[in-house]
Amino acid sequence: MSSLLITNIGELVTNAPPDAAAPRSGPPDSATPPDSGAPDSGAPYGGAPYGGAPGPGTFASVADAALVIEAGRVAWTGPAARAPAADESVDAAGRAVLPGFVDSHAHLVFAGERGAEFAARMAGLPYQAGGIRSTVAATRAATDDQLRANLRRLSGELLFQGTTTFECKSGYGLTVPDEARSVALAAEFTPEVTYLGAHVIPPEFDRDLAAYVDLVCGAMLDACAPHARWVDVFCERGAFGRDEAAAVLAAGTAAGLQPRVHANQLGPGPGVQLAVECAAASADHCTYLDDADVDALASSATVATLLPGVEFSTRQPYPDARRLLGAGVTVAIATDCNPGSCFTSSMPLCIALAVREMRMTTQEALWAATAGGARALRRTDVGHLGVGGRADLIMLDAPSHSYLAYRPGVPQIAAVWQAGKLATA
Repeated sequence: MSSLLITNIGELVTNAPPDAAAPRSGPPDSATPPDSGAPDSGAPYGGAPYGGAPGPGTFASVADAALVIEAGRVAWTGPAARAPAADESVDAAGRAVLPGFVDSHAHLVFAGERGAEFAARMAGLPYQAGGIRSTVAATRAATDDQLRANLRRLSGELLFQGTTTFECKSGYGLTVPDEARSVALAAEFTPEVTYLGAHVIPPEFDRDLAAYVDLVCGAMLDACAPHARWVDVFCERGAFGRDEAAAVLAAGTAAGLQPRVHANQLGPGPGVQLAVECAAASADHCTYLDDADVDALASSATVATLLPGVEFSTRQPYPDARRLLGAGVTVAIATDCNPGSCFTSSMPLCIALAVREMRMTTQEALWAATAGGARALRRTDVGHLGVGGRADLIMLDAPSHSYLAYRPGVPQIAAVWQAGKLATA
């Protein structure tokens, strides 16, 4: 079993408490890295469960640092001067090393594009959920190979920009066979697959919402559940109301899927409250919140996943991240990469927007894009570089994590490791 030492790190962001980052003599006998990237069953060895408790987590870093990887896991972190020997070594030359980004909200199974819709929005047309239907038509007409090729391209973009774990939703098929193939294709690229049959109401069910909800909760769910980990619903005007959303989440939970909710994007609504009541892993968007919504999130383990790229692309108001953080809500940042409301795969861009437009500090934004995303996926093995964590990490072509916001739009990912293996350089 070979080991790799990365040394001369200017700033090593661990997101790990000091006891979890303490040096160890080696990995435990029971450690086997999950080659598929699938979720671990419990806490990473060497510390308490990362992200297991509600509330904002703590950014943690080490200056003039080093890190040792063994068997796809972080085996040691600490000052470079005290680093143990390893079979191989990489000189970071003063550059920063961070956990790989965890993108907990993306829609990557689709065909077609909606550039004209974006241009119209920039000319003053307001965003509406109904634009999804044009992507549904293109996706239904596409072959499996065409959808797979687009998935491969977009997942490659994510990796090139430092995202080592990502979630992927269905929701552009909206028939039993099209949703089933969407989740099956997504599962070829990530274990974090979400069934989103309740994205919008397809045109053939315009006059019979109840019948479509029955389909989503019945035959469509039966076909999709074997390939998915999550169930999601767009609880919003123009999509699904509280009662319909609750029925979808209950059916998905009964089928063994875990809930998450598109909530409070287009205006005030019941989505956040429903997410908390259902113990959803995350309520995503959270653009329009009242005090009760914030209080509910703060008293729960439901993560508020903010998607600043959407506000950039739709000219909606940005979520009030300071209000959420001040109340003790756990916050994640994700891309919401999709062909309509936000066609970016760049977590660095979303971090820069969170800092500039949502008034997050650079430390808060990076934590939200790594450990926060891991909490939104209920993962304890990613989003941090504590001892025992999965060795998913980024080396920046910069001395500090702050450069992600300090130099927006500039390519800064020098190298990416997944499970200890060099993936891009």
